[in-house]
Order: sequence, then C-alpha cells, then structure tokens
Amino acid sequence: MNSRLRYIFFAGAISVIAACAVSPKNIPNTFSKEASVNTNTEKAVALLNSFNTGDQAPIAYINPNKYIQHNLDVAAGLAGFGAIMQNAPPQGFSAKVHRAFADGDYVVTHTEYDFFGPKAGFDVFRFEDGLIVEHWDNLTDISPPNPSGHTQFDGPTKITDIEKTDSNKQLVTEFVENVLMGGQVDKITSYINPKKYIQHNSAVADGLDGFGAAMKYFADNGLVMEYDTLHKVLGQGNFVLSMSEGKFGKGEHVAFYDLFRLEDGLIVEHWDVIQPIPPKPEWKNQNGKF
Repeated sequence: MNSRLRYIFFAGAISVIAACAVSPKNIPNTFSKEASVNTNTEKAVALLNSFNTGDQAPIAYINPNKYIQHNLDVAAGLAGFGAIMQNAPPQGFSAKVHRAFADGDYVVTHTEYDFFGPKAGFDVFRFEDGLIVEHWDNLTDISPPNPSGHTQFDGPTKITDIEKTDSNKQLVTEFVENVLMGGQVDKITSYINPKKYIQHNSAVADGLDGFGAAMKYFADNGLVMEYDTLHKVLGQGNFVLSMSEGKFGKGEHVAFYDLFRLEDGLIVEHWDVIQPIPPKPEWKNQNGKF
C-alpha cells in the first residue's frame, strides 16, 4: 500500500471510530486489538509512531466520546483529527519521538515531525481510564543548529531522579514566575547552573552569556519576550515542561513551551518551542490553546 492510500485508510479508520461514539469496549475489533503497550506513555508514543506505519490499532487509545483538541488549527473531536489525516500530503506524515514522560494522567512527548513540512513539537496528552481525552501541542519549523551547534532535539533522553520530581517542578515554577515573568534576573543562578547550562533554542548559545546576549539583542532591537501567564508545569524526574502564554518578537501573542533538564536541583539544559496563537476568529475549535 503506498503512503497516500495508507493515510486515507488510516483516516477512514479514525472516521469509523468517531462515528461509533460509544464506549471503547464497543469499538470494532479491527481497531481495538491488543498492542504490546501498558503505560499511558507507551500508548502516546504508539499513537505518534502510527504516523509512520499507518497502523490503526493505536487510534483505540483515544476516547471517541471525549476528545478535547487544543490545537487551534484542527477541528474539534476525533473527526477533526481524521480530517487532518485525510488531507495528508502524498508522502504522509512521520514522527520520531525523542523524549516522553508521564506526570499523573498527563504524558509529554518531544517529537521530530514531518507534518506539512519538518517540525519540532511538544505534545501533551491527558488520559482518563487509560484513554486519551485531551490534547495540547506546540509546533515550530525545524531550524539549523544554534550558535553552540545544538539542534532542537539532541541531548540526554533518560529519565532519572524520579524522587526529585516534585522539587524539580517547584524550581521550574519559581524560575518561570520569578525570572521569566517577574524579571528578577539577579536570581538566575538560583535556578540555572551557569557552568553546565546547555541551550537548544535555535538562536541562543550555551551558558548564561548566551542567554544574556539574546536578551541584549532583543532590547537593542525593540523586541520583546514577555511571559504573562504560566498555565501548566508537568514533570517526571529530571525533565520538566512549562506551558506559558505571552508575547514575543514584535509583540505577537504566543505560547511558550519550555522543556528543562535538571541536575542536583538546578536547570542544566533547555529546549523550547514558541508558536503564535492565531486570532480567535481563525480558530477551528473553541477549546482554547491552554
């Protein structure tokens, strides 16, 4: 089966499940066969990997009766997801998951996409009773390596320090609130290890010098990076994701997704995706970005 037919078939499978709108146990066996996954993280990764294979089985990890979509370019419900798949380009879509972790009922993935062009993205899935009921994401075009040679994806992937999850989430929360929102730059070394800080933002070099140079460039050119609202902080062990809202560049309304890796109680690495939030009349669903 060529890639175009595979995605039409895949989209058709989504349409069948969406049309069922019944309890997951009543989804046709064609789509609900057992897969070798157990955790919510494995289910989220399997769903994204199905972009590569056209496998319909992971679609059954989405609750067809309760799927709340926060990607504002996609219509509501499972039918909106199916419509995107039906309009896939001839080569289809692909997804390479670089990092994945869980925080309670939430799963966070950091993924390299070919999704209407090469993209870097973070996805957040919320589960109820083992099924996905809500989805948020932030996407941006893939760019060349940054001034320190780092890409939007390279770096450690192993989850460690599980026992430090709560303290790491608290530190990131305070960093966003006090430094990024509150402007207390003098406190930055209370949150970031200046000797180990690795930066994956496409325009910023490693270390606090790189961060400072980026801020100076913004100030000198009348640009802004304003964090106004912190919506969620999700983490497992040494990885913590913050989801924030604010303004960027020339004042464009954006969503900031920042992924931090921590060691010994300090931030040592950072990946991010900044995506513009379209005006409300352009939204394809009314669930909001956050």
